[in-house]
Amino acid sequence: MGERNYEFRNRLDVVHKPNRRDPRLQPEPDECRIDETWRIVISEEASPPVVHVAKDLQDYLFTSMNVSVLLTKASDLGEAAEGGERLIVLGNLNQLSAYGGELEEPRSYRIVSGADRIVVCGFDDRGVGQGSYFLEDLMNLREAPFVSSQDTIRKPLFSPRMIHSGWGLDVYPDAHLSAMAHAGIDAILVFVKDIDETPFGYLDFNHVIDRADLHGLDVYMYSYLTSKKHPDDPDAEAYYDSTYGRILKQYPRFKGIIFVGESCEFPSKDPNTTGMLRLEWPADKPRTKPSPGWWPCTDYPQWLDMIKRVTLKHNPELDIVFWTYNWGYAPEAERLRLIASLPTDISLMATFEMFEQYEKGGVIHRCVDYTASFEGPGTYFASEAKAAHERGIRLYTMANTGGLSWDIGVIPYEPIPYQWARRHAGLLAARNDWGLAGLMESHHFGWWPSFVTDLTKWAYWSPSPSSEETFAAVARRDFSLEAEPHVLEAWRHWSEGIRHYIPTNYDQYGPFRVGPSYPLLFQETHHIPQAWYAHFGSDNRIVTPIYNPINDHPDYLRLNVEIDSLQQMAEWWSKGNEALERAIALTPQRKLEEAHLLLGLNRFILRSVLTVIHTKQWWKLKHRLLQEQDATQAQALAAEMAQLGEREIANAEAAIPLTEADSRLGWEPSMEYMTDPEHLRWKIAQVRAVLDRELPEYIRSLQG
Repeated sequence: MGERNYEFRNRLDVVHKPNRRDPRLQPEPDECRIDETWRIVISEEASPPVVHVAKDLQDYLFTSMNVSVLLTKASDLGEAAEGGERLIVLGNLNQLSAYGGELEEPRSYRIVSGADRIVVCGFDDRGVGQGSYFLEDLMNLREAPFVSSQDTIRKPLFSPRMIHSGWGLDVYPDAHLSAMAHAGIDAILVFVKDIDETPFGYLDFNHVIDRADLHGLDVYMYSYLTSKKHPDDPDAEAYYDSTYGRILKQYPRFKGIIFVGESCEFPSKDPNTTGMLRLEWPADKPRTKPSPGWWPCTDYPQWLDMIKRVTLKHNPELDIVFWTYNWGYAPEAERLRLIASLPTDISLMATFEMFEQYEKGGVIHRCVDYTASFEGPGTYFASEAKAAHERGIRLYTMANTGGLSWDIGVIPYEPIPYQWARRHAGLLAARNDWGLAGLMESHHFGWWPSFVTDLTKWAYWSPSPSSEETFAAVARRDFSLEAEPHVLEAWRHWSEGIRHYIPTNYDQYGPFRVGPSYPLLFQETHHIPQAWYAHFGSDNRIVTPIYNPINDHPDYLRLNVEIDSLQQMAEWWSKGNEALERAIALTPQRKLEEAHLLLGLNRFILRSVLTVIHTKQWWKLKHRLLQEQDATQAQALAAEMAQLGEREIANAEAAIPLTEADSRLGWEPSMEYMTDPEHLRWKIAQVRAVLDRELPEYIRSLQG
C-alpha cells in the first residue's frame, strides 16, 4: 500500500518488534525457558527509571516473544535473587550487593542466569537498564525467550555516545528515546538558541531532560548562542552571564555544552582572522582572512575560561566540549599550538575522518563534511588526539557511527556494516592509543535504529564477540540460516561500494544531498521546492541546485576520475542488491517487511549514485555545447544531452515507487522532504522542459 509522507514515524514509534519468536524452536539443555509462570521482580524502593526498565522488559516479552509475565516488587531483592524461582530480578548494586562486587563503571552490569532464575545487577540504575536491554538482545538473536546459563559482566567502552533525533529536529518522543537507550546510546543533543528556544522553535528543555533521564540518557546543549564580546571587554563577564550563564541557571541539569567554531565564534583578536563574526562582515567588502570561527584563534582559551566562569557555578560537573571541526584544514602547528594552551578540564572533540587527503586517478581528493568512504582515523584527528592525550585533555570524536554521514543526504542509514566495522576498529584503537572516551554519532541528519546500530552496540561493549560472529548472528536473526551467506555477500558488496565514493563539496551539497530529485539545469536556473517549515528554510541553504564542480583540469580529469569511481560504486551496489534478492527468497514471511525495506533503501542508493554520474556527464556535455560554435557539432552534443536526460528521467521515475513504499527515503530532519514523489515529479518535469524547449531553442539560435 505504501506510506504517506512522515508515516515512517509510525515505525520509529515501535521499540519492540512484534512476533520475533520462532515457535518451532526448543531450548537447549543449558538454557532456561521464560514462560507465563515467570515474574519480573524489582525492589519496593526501585527508582522511576528502574520501574520503567521493568515495564519495558515486560512489554518486550509480551510483544516480541508472546509471553505474558507478572511484574512484582520485593521488600528484599537480594533474598529474591538468592531463593526465588522462575524470576527475572532487576536491581542495582545497592539492592543486590552480593552480585555487584566486580562492577566498577557507570552503566556496567552483571547477568547471572541459571535454570529458573535470571539476575540483572547494574552498577547504577542505568546499568540495570543496559543489562535488561542486553537480555532482549540475546533473546532476539535466539528468536525465542530462552537464555543460556551464564555469569557475564559487561561494560561500555565509550561515554558519552551522543546523537541527534531522527524523528524530527530536536523532537524526542518517548519511543525514540527508548530505542536510543536500547541501542546503548547514553546522551542526546538539543540545539539551543535561548530559554526553551531551538532554531526550529519552542521546546521545553527541562521536560526533555526529565524524560531523557527516565530512559537513562543525558542531554547535551549544542550551542546556537551568539558570542559578541571579546573576553577582554570590560562588560564581557556580565554579557556572557546573561547568555550562557542564564541558560545554565535555568537548566543546570544539562550534561554538557557542544561548542563548534561556526556556532560559537567571537570577535577574536587573532591577527590571522577578520576579528569579526562572519554575519557582521560587510557584504560588499572582500574577505581576505577567515572569520574567527574558522581558525584556531590564540584567544579561544581565554574565551573558554570566561564560559567556564559563568556556567560551572550552576553545574560544576558541566562537560564543556570544544570541537575543532571548522579549522581542521589549518596548518598543524597552528592547531596544536591552540591545544597546547587549552584548559585541561574541558573535552576536546575532533572529527574522525575529515580533511584526509588521498590520491586517486592522478587527482588529489579530500574528505569533506562527514563521509564513511574513508574509515579513518585521518591525519588531522590523529595529530589532535595525540596532543590532547599528552596534555591529559579528555578526548571525543565526531564518528557518525549512528549509521549515517553526509554521503547521501536523504536516507536513514548507510547499510555498509563491514566499512562501519573498520571505523569501529579505528575508534577502539584510538581509545587504546590516545584515550578516546566519547563519541558524537550523528549530526542534524539524525539517527535511525537499524541492524547497523545493533552491530555498533556490540562493538562498543566489552566483552563482545568478533565482528564476523556478530554479523553472522544478526544476518540469521533478520533473515534466516539459509539466507545468511547471501546477506553477508550483500553487506560486503555495499561495504566495498562505499569505498569508491569520492566525497566533494559540490556533490554533498548537490546531487548526493537529495539524490534523484536533483535537477539537470541548462541555462535557466531553478530553486528546488522546499518546505516553509524546514530548519534550513526554503532558500536551499544546504543544497545547491546549480552544479559547479571544481574544474582544475582542462580535460575534465577530476570529473572523469569521479565518474569512473562512481560507476564502480554502482556496480558493487547492484551486486549487493542481487545478493539481497537471493536472501529474500530464503526469508520467512514474518521477516519480509524489514527485508524489503532494506532492499528498497539500497535500490534508492543506487538511483542516487546514477543521478550523480548523470549530473557530472551532463555538466561536461553542457559546457562543451556552450563553447561549441559549429551548429552541426552543437546539434550532436544536444542530442547526446537529450539521450542522457532521458536516462535520468527514467532513473527518477524508477525512484518514485521506492519513496512511495518507504516514506523515510527522501527526507532529512533539517531539510524535510526533498526527494518524495512530488519532488521527483518536479524534477522530471524540469528535465523534460530542458529537453523539449530549452535545448531546441538554443540550437535554433545557433542556426540563425
